[in-house]
Order: sequence, then structure tokens, then C-alpha cells
Amino acid sequence: MKALLSTVLVGILVTCLADPLNGAEPLEPIQLLAPDTSGGMPLMQALKQRSSTKQYTNKAISERQISDLLWAAFGINRPESGKRTAATAVNCQDIEIYVVFEKGAYLYQADTNRLAPVTNRDLRSLAATQDYARVAPINLVYVSNRAKMPDNFGDKKPIYAAFHTGAISQNVYLYCASAGLGAVVRDSVDRAGLKNALKLSENQFIVMVQSVGYAPD
Repeated sequence: MKALLSTVLVGILVTCLADPLNGAEPLEPIQLLAPDTSGGMPLMQALKQRSSTKQYTNKAISERQISDLLWAAFGINRPESGKRTAATAVNCQDIEIYVVFEKGAYLYQADTNRLAPVTNRDLRSLAATQDYARVAPINLVYVSNRAKMPDNFGDKKPIYAAFHTGAISQNVYLYCASAGLGAVVRDSVDRAGLKNALKLSENQFIVMVQSVGYAPD
């Protein structure tokens, strides 16, 4: 009887560690590829091609493109100092990028160039309250961590967070223009639901979300 009870308890524990809503398997960390910085479209052409896309297919984005996309967004481009591809005031690096896929959500960790699992729930309905954006294979959730900002920023912290997010999202726009992908920055987000699902702290707040994917032919 005790053995049977132990087996049942183990089964319950495994189920709880998986998605409590659909029983999906727990996610594993994803080691990203080293960024390919040798190619791409000339800058002036990318600026000419930059646009907001509001129609998407569910075509998957390759591992290479995901790696390059995140590095372009806010990766480390000066390893000796740890500085990034987008500017932040006093190099506070307050923006954290959560990557929402159909299979779950991850946190981009630039220092180790990997995606750390957050939840195996499908959060697309929270990250995208507009139907067209839910179809996109990736939604980048830009979260500002106030704890990483100097105290003397005071009530200007949201202003700095918006500036930092704008710089990062423009990097994404330019990468997508170069790589043949579509992108759009959106404010149509269930902030309360997404904050809870991503297990954000009181110091973290969602600034914006950016959808990325292929536009229909």
C-alpha cells in the first residue's frame, strides 16, 4: 500500500512540474548559436525596408534566425565590457527579454547566450490580445527591472525604460528587414495576466511586446 501511495505521489509531482493546464513536458534550456555578424543587408537598405507587419503565417523561424534576432536585439557586442547592441542609461541594462513561443516562454540570457525556461504554458493569448499577433511564432516581451536602475532616476524610471525598449525594438525591426521577417511593436497585452504567468517580481514591469514572424506571400 505504501509503495502504491508513493507511486501516486510521484505521479502527481511530475504532473505539477509539467504544465498544470495541458500536462506538457517541462522545458529545457536552449543554448543559442553564436551570432553570425558577417552578413546581412546594408544599413541604408534595411532602414528603407523597415516596416510594421500586421499579418503573419505560422511558419517557424530557424534556430539561426532566433539566435541572430536576440543578439541583434540586446546581445553583448563587446565581450570585454559586457556592453550591448542597444544603449541604456548609465549602462543599467534594465530590459529583460522574455520570448514567447507556442510551446512556452523563455528568458533571454545574453551573458550565456541561451534561453532559460520560464513556463511551458502557451502564453500567446496573454502576450497578444490581437488575433493577428497570436499567429506570429515569436512574441518578444520587453520587461524593465526597476531594481537594475539607479535610485536617482526616481520617477523617470518609466521614461528610461521606454527609451531603452525603443532602442532594442528598432534593432529587431532592422534585423527583421534584413532577414526577410516581419515585426511590429504592440501595446495590446494582458499585462496583469502575463506578469503573473511569467512570475515577474514587483520591480519588473512590462513595457511593450514585439511580434516577429513571416508575412504571407
